[in-house]
Amino acid sequence: MHILVVNDDGPPSPHSSPYVHSLVRALQAAGHVVSVCLPHTQRSWIGKAHMIGQTVKPTYYRPPGSDLPAAGLVSAGTDQSSGNHEHGEGQSHGTTHTRPSAKAGTEEWILVDGTPASCVQIGLYHFFQDRGPIDLVVSGPNYGRNTTAVFALSSGTLGGALEAAVCKRRAIALSYAFFTRNHDTAIIKKASRQSVRVIEALWKNWPEDGSVDLYSVNIPLLEGLEEGKVLYTGMLQNYWGEGSCFTEVEGSVDGEVEDEERIREGEGREGINQENQNGDGKFGKPHAHKHFKWSPRFTDVYKSVDEAPPGNDGWAVKEGHTSITPLKANFWHPIKELHGKELQLQSTSQPSSEEHPSHSAAHSTTTQTQSTTAEPESTTKGQKMTLPIRTKDTAAAADSVTDDSSTPTDNEPKVYALVDYGDDYVQPLILSALRKLFPPNTFKFLTPPPATAAKEDEPISLTSLLLSNSADQKDGKSKMLLQITPYESIDFAHACAPSTPPNTVLVNSYMIRKALIRKHFLSSTVENWVAKNPNSVLKTHVKRSESFEVDYAEFLDDALVEAFDLRASLDRNDEILADGKEEGIEWWILKPGMSDRGQGIRIFATMEQLQGIFDEWEGELSDSDDEEEQESDGEEERETDAVRTSHLRHFVAQPYIHPPLLLPEMDKRKFHIRTYVLCVGALKVYVYGDMLALFAGKPYEAPTLSLSANDEEEERAADVVDLEAHLTNTCLQHGQGEVNDSVHRFWDVPGLDESKAESIFEQICQVTGEVFEAAARGMMVHFQPMENAFEVFGLDFLVDAQGTPWLLEVNAFPDFKQTGGLKSVVGGFWEEVVRLAVGGFVGRSEGEGLGAGDGTTEAAASREEEKKKKEHGMVLVTDLDLGRRW
Repeated sequence: MHILVVNDDGPPSPHSSPYVHSLVRALQAAGHVVSVCLPHTQRSWIGKAHMIGQTVKPTYYRPPGSDLPAAGLVSAGTDQSSGNHEHGEGQSHGTTHTRPSAKAGTEEWILVDGTPASCVQIGLYHFFQDRGPIDLVVSGPNYGRNTTAVFALSSGTLGGALEAAVCKRRAIALSYAFFTRNHDTAIIKKASRQSVRVIEALWKNWPEDGSVDLYSVNIPLLEGLEEGKVLYTGMLQNYWGEGSCFTEVEGSVDGEVEDEERIREGEGREGINQENQNGDGKFGKPHAHKHFKWSPRFTDVYKSVDEAPPGNDGWAVKEGHTSITPLKANFWHPIKELHGKELQLQSTSQPSSEEHPSHSAAHSTTTQTQSTTAEPESTTKGQKMTLPIRTKDTAAAADSVTDDSSTPTDNEPKVYALVDYGDDYVQPLILSALRKLFPPNTFKFLTPPPATAAKEDEPISLTSLLLSNSADQKDGKSKMLLQITPYESIDFAHACAPSTPPNTVLVNSYMIRKALIRKHFLSSTVENWVAKNPNSVLKTHVKRSESFEVDYAEFLDDALVEAFDLRASLDRNDEILADGKEEGIEWWILKPGMSDRGQGIRIFATMEQLQGIFDEWEGELSDSDDEEEQESDGEEERETDAVRTSHLRHFVAQPYIHPPLLLPEMDKRKFHIRTYVLCVGALKVYVYGDMLALFAGKPYEAPTLSLSANDEEEERAADVVDLEAHLTNTCLQHGQGEVNDSVHRFWDVPGLDESKAESIFEQICQVTGEVFEAAARGMMVHFQPMENAFEVFGLDFLVDAQGTPWLLEVNAFPDFKQTGGLKSVVGGFWEEVVRLAVGGFVGRSEGEGLGAGDGTTEAAASREEEKKKKEHGMVLVTDLDLGRRW
């Protein structure tokens, strides 16, 4: 394939264009002919513009040889855009010349003093004709993401691809979403390989009906980017917030390089919005002379992604997936039926094939899959191939086969069960509960094979399964489908579609529940509810919170302008310290709003400490671009208490709970209670009585500033507090959980008397019921229970010395591995989940004997007796009528 590469970032440069040479080399290594025409300097945010009244002049760039690193990734000498010549400095980034080389076989790129759209025109029609017709135009890779409408509408990268499309050429706009400016060459190489695979797959399966003119592809620069999914998505429609994207400045302005670096780092601040005060004159007061700098407010874009439902391009990149958005050259969204589905690429272990007709048939065997509505077809050379896609459910069970060994075929199964939880700890417990509690002919289990295995059986997705069953009406009813998978694999589009017959699909998560699972939203949920219900139990069991947003440490003061309680408390603490005392200081705990597993939690008592925390993070992250962390749906992460780049925006601060309940029998170690909760439909809420107590790694010591007359001023920082004695999350104990006796069943904790345990449990039930009601009734936009869904949550409580449990946080898809050796607790919980949620779906009530394992009258009576004990079984704490039914 002959590919023309253009971009809006200009020639290779570590400051503004670090990726293009790496991509060109990857395309060449895959066997493609690559011609390059770029702007001579950075032209970001220019869209599909042309410069009229100007003569466009070329210069000629010669990249470094293959024995040197890719240009733009290693700072060496002066950037080539400064006019270096053959023997000048900076040869590792290539050289620029005013005249073309007279030597045949020299690799030479064209640089023009125009726009990305100009590069397309000049590259298509005025250079490279001796290389044959250009098959495809690739615009990029852009230095930064081009997700959402706000970015795309101004993007020069999209502009170049659009220019190619209106020239009737196939085009792909390629962008790399970076999360740090410290460019890891290994990750860039992975991104280049991923780009080649995506480009080849899209080219091979380009619709012939004219429904697509171009694709916008966004690849996240993450270590595991090749393991992430490749999803078709729509482009999120978003808008700038109120206020200008320009900042007023005085005097001279910086040069282009300084402006480029400032914008890349997201340092834009909202400009001064001064209204023109009209005087007596007809046209008002005279204008003030001002200069303006482009300072886009990236927080507007990030906020729009946070608040939007999943499935758009911004969400996909935020979750670590490659996003593909099909477009027409008029900004319409074509082939919407692909949105939310996954493009399956060939295995990373297989080399990328050169795109020639002789290779098409062989290549198709690694990408061909079934569409969602058609029967699979065999593909031979010369046949038109089906677009290779995997739906969300088949992302967990692509080309799945029936596990006939576990499901007898004597009777027609009532429910098709796609169970692939994505957690080896939990998966067998769910399957065991389903098989134990229901008759053997209830389910037909679908077991996903290895991703690379070829299967002759029909792949089963939600859509294809229900369509095939609708034609088989032997019992007069549509077949039913149970899906228990990670959040991102759930086919919400099908589960919520008006065309889906009622009571035929049950999924294991609500689509929208951020009112509870995000710390800053939870704070607002409780605050709003207590304001309307002053006697609510939440008032005395959830600490007041101060929510704020910080993009950069230097703006911390501005971020706390409306955190009145926090500022007042820190001021009082400063007055106490000024008197040489420490008694009476109020400590606070800081939590990144998007973190989990205890990451980024810090304790502080002064503004100086708080500023030091943010300065430390910013130094470690090297000016990272902030973005929300993916919801932890069971994915493995490195165990650490460091805050990730994506957490650095939303924060909550709460008064620190001191003193906590300490038990001498447990070496006076601080502990929190993990409570598992089940929500069914819209809306019943159950608390599982068999709770866990998770202990800190060291005995508790009251937080102190530990100041003495000889202390250096800089020692008054957050790290004077030994966090290992204060944080009870076992993920932070460096694998010492079981060794240090860190996890216990709540009812068996040594030294905890029965009456106090009963009181704590009753309070937890009251708080849990009310916080879910607060979300369901008071935050309906951000918590939307679904009648055909259930979900499990993990709620964390900390008990103070008076025996009051305080709600800390609500976790979706909780980490069940924290149980350590108490796997029976999780197994018992999932049996109750299956009994209540799945039993209601298939038409069995709570009191019925379920399955061969305990279906006798004696077993049922024993079960009812056991249920009476609060430490066993579920306790119904909320039963709301939200106007929805099974």
